Amino acid sequence: MGDRAAKSALFAEFAAVGRALANPGRLELLDLLAHGPRGVDELADAADMGISTCSAHLQSLREAGLVGSVRDGKRVINFLTDEDVAELLVNVRSVALRHRPGTDRARRAYLGPEDTEAITRAELLERAQAGELVILDVRPGSEYAASHLPGALSMPIEQLADRLDELPTDTEIVAYCRGAYCVMAHEAVRILNARGYRARRAEDGALEWRIDGILRPHSAA
Repeated sequence: MGDRAAKSALFAEFAAVGRALANPGRLELLDLLAHGPRGVDELADAADMGISTCSAHLQSLREAGLVGSVRDGKRVINFLTDEDVAELLVNVRSVALRHRPGTDRARRAYLGPEDTEAITRAELLERAQAGELVILDVRPGSEYAASHLPGALSMPIEQLADRLDELPTDTEIVAYCRGAYCVMAHEAVRILNARGYRARRAEDGALEWRIDGILRPHSAA
């Protein structure tokens, strides 16, 4: 039957990972770190949380083995410990979407009206290789620098409206951002369509592409 105490200790290790995930703020930090290493100040700003709160969440994630850190001068840079952590995040989302009815309602409320057309990954990659479209990365510049699709142009969403004259008017534009639950690509397509550009959004994004080996963010370790 095995040793009960040893079995309990084993399941306690599994539970430690579950406890680390059981907070929306920590899940958001994992999502941000899936797009490249960051300092605590950058993470706190991006997640709209206080420095002390962010530091406490990072400590919980480090204790669970999901996040690592390295000192760079006076700064401490945080990063996902391995690709399987990003995959775990995607799986948590998939399970929630399949088994919690409120997840889809929350998704639709966050992403807004379904007024933007999506392009599949297969079509995006095929047409990009043929030079038939412009790929627009609308994430922050630091995330683009960490990794991006070959040939993609960096145009952070907050700069897009002021930089439209850099884009061709006779070629379809495909915007992508962090992933299937990222609002930036939706917003970019709305801006582009309103200005007369032919634009669609990628149906997934950088997080899913990282899982499938299309993108390889730099490690800070």
